[in-house]
Amino acid sequence: MKVFKRTVTALIAAAAVVCALVYLPPSAIKPIAILLAALAHLEFSQMVAKKYPIMVVQGVAAGVIFLVSKHYFYDTCFVPLMFALAVFAAFGKNERPIAAWATTVLGFFYVPVMIDYSLLLLRPGTFDTILPLLYVLAIVKISDMGGFAFGMAFGKHKMCPAISPGKSWEGLAGSIFAACLISCLFMPLTHYSWLKALAFGVAAALFGTLGDLVESRVKRECGVKDSATFMPAGMGGFLDMFDSLLFAPALLYPFL
Repeated sequence: MKVFKRTVTALIAAAAVVCALVYLPPSAIKPIAILLAALAHLEFSQMVAKKYPIMVVQGVAAGVIFLVSKHYFYDTCFVPLMFALAVFAAFGKNERPIAAWATTVLGFFYVPVMIDYSLLLLRPGTFDTILPLLYVLAIVKISDMGGFAFGMAFGKHKMCPAISPGKSWEGLAGSIFAACLISCLFMPLTHYSWLKALAFGVAAALFGTLGDLVESRVKRECGVKDSATFMPAGMGGFLDMFDSLLFAPALLYPFL
């Protein structure tokens, strides 16, 4: 029943994302992505704040400014933002300013900088505008579903029990299978060779799993189960939805 609920919820969420990418004008996609990035960044900051000093408001604001300036004003403002965060840490009400600055910068790179690569996959044109992003989202998230289903059904050999007890090598095999299958189904659109399609499928599954493990390690360090609890079927929050998508687009971007 748990597998069924999570699968149905994931499929509904995937359908909503696909409809948004296909039917919304390209000019509306980036603001929505920036809003979702800010919410995921906020969840990360609130999660880290349970154990470490972090500048929640300043960090999330810096992430939003970074994405808006880069995609609307063609200037990342990276150096001024790092300087501003250092000033806030040094002269704000932080008992441990170095730790506060370090954790805030970590959140800045972990969420908005990584999500920025997803926005860079949006290309000018018609359907080509969304195809690279849609392709990466599809292979990574279907890989997630394949890994969860295979892990629940066949998972006996734990991958990283100290970080994520639910991860298994059988689940990873399911992730790779699902990602390769979807990547091959996209071949009429991407015009990739069989070798390239399979290579992207394997890479997406590995990078997606890596992103999930990194977030699991952060949650374990902070003593929380999920980044938030509003998603149905125990799927957590925005960061839990995006964890597998944080590294994959960034690492696949140079090859797309």
